[in-house]
Amino acid sequence: MDKRRLRLLSANIQAGSSTRGYGDYVARSWSHVLPAGNKRGALDTIAELAGRHDIVGLQEADPGSLRSGFTNQTHYLAERAGFAYWSHQPNRSVAGVASSANGLLSKLEPRLVEDHPLPGRVKGRGVLTATFGDGRDALTVAVAHLSLGSQSRRSQIDFIADILAGLPHAVLMGDFNCDPEQPEMQQLYRKTRLQPPDRCVPTFPSWRPQRAIDHMLVTPALALATMQALPAAQSDHLALSVELDVPETALR
Repeated sequence: MDKRRLRLLSANIQAGSSTRGYGDYVARSWSHVLPAGNKRGALDTIAELAGRHDIVGLQEADPGSLRSGFTNQTHYLAERAGFAYWSHQPNRSVAGVASSANGLLSKLEPRLVEDHPLPGRVKGRGVLTATFGDGRDALTVAVAHLSLGSQSRRSQIDFIADILAGLPHAVLMGDFNCDPEQPEMQQLYRKTRLQPPDRCVPTFPSWRPQRAIDHMLVTPALALATMQALPAAQSDHLALSVELDVPETALR
């Protein structure tokens, strides 16, 4: 069977903010609501990283609120990094001052893109799905940012599992806010063909990675060749980069 190697990236970009230690959450809290700091420079650095990939999933991309200088960061990255296709899913807005979105950048044309609000005690989480190819064998890529609380994560994972159930060529990437062995993750492995990762790659905090909470989960029909964590400018999360061998039949 002919296969095509694709490079995928998942990155929580923290809206282009800079966090180099826990103290910055307080000392630089203004950067999360004001268009200050070198956010444009951070986006350019992220664009350089993203441009080396075929499909990119973004979390915490600002869709155009005050803190980003009213810049749709997903669109900016798509243009800067040379992606022909992009989509975003605004999930949360705080009085128009700070907004957050999932984003998708792709050099391959998706046949279908859908956004789904996720359940949870506090609204404002979502999963963005893109389908490449036709039929049940098509490659489906889902980008998600899950809640901090385990109870909300459980309902969100159950929702995502219903979307991806039975799909032979599926990728779920994003900021899960938990490690892959947490109890709520088990229902994902039971209900879908997604597999727990062979090894955990710590991604948080970026300045001293200790927790593996950003993941790229794939089904067995997709051969995972490499996985590494890379800086996403000065975000508090490292980005996760993988090389994936995908059957050509899943892309047409």
